[in-house]
Amino acid sequence: MPRRQIGFWYRFAAVLCKPPLVVLIKRDWRGMEHIPAEGGFITAVNHNSHVDPFAYAHYQYNTGRVPRFLAKSGLFKKGLVGAAMRGTGQIPVYRESTDALSAFRAAIDAVERGECVAFYPEGTLTRDPDGWPMTAKTGAARVALQTKCPVIPVAQWGCNELLPPYAKKPHLLPRKTHHVLAGPPVDLSRFYDREMTADVLKEATEVIMAAVTRLLEEIRGEKAPETPYDPRRERVEQRRRTAEQAARQAAAAETQTAGAGREVSRTGTEEESGK
Repeated sequence: MPRRQIGFWYRFAAVLCKPPLVVLIKRDWRGMEHIPAEGGFITAVNHNSHVDPFAYAHYQYNTGRVPRFLAKSGLFKKGLVGAAMRGTGQIPVYRESTDALSAFRAAIDAVERGECVAFYPEGTLTRDPDGWPMTAKTGAARVALQTKCPVIPVAQWGCNELLPPYAKKPHLLPRKTHHVLAGPPVDLSRFYDREMTADVLKEATEVIMAAVTRLLEEIRGEKAPETPYDPRRERVEQRRRTAEQAARQAAAAETQTAGAGREVSRTGTEEESGK
């Protein structure tokens, strides 16, 4: 989709969003040469702030290849926001419903029409304590293997310093820098002739996220953890810790009750002896 086909709604959104973004954040944008000039493709982007979809859209808008994001279906329903979401061709995601697969089909259709679909493979803001990418869902890999389109890994950092994950108040000063680094396409060719099983999708997803993480390491000048943060594993561990704590508390209460019983028994015996 070349720049001349961006359309009214994307241009309108740019008029509204670009001025505050330019005021609030500085830009360190690299790797635009890796964004394909034509044909359908996917970008796989890490997610660490509620601001970064707007900042990243600004980055890619400036390449002339506007992204279509997968977004919660509720954003499409009302008012100007809903009209803008529909007008810019964003893709609604219906979670836990019979329409849940429609986003996957729409993403494939968009890529096959020669458009860009931007995935946040983690599915939500990272919960890693240090802001590194988490384990990811397999949607991006599924679309990539189905269409055999290029997958461009993209790392971003800085919007999380303006508005940290799950924070309500931004940190406006000092002015933050939005760092973006896009890399060359991820080589997924070894998966093309394999059956699209859960294991294959998981492995392809790990390859994509490893590429994103390497780019973020370059931006931050730090090494990511060897094992990505896994929310499911953390929930299991949290339940285990909660169960162990409950067991310790129950054991302590039982010990305390038994001790109180022995004290009552001893007191009763002493009273009987004194009669």
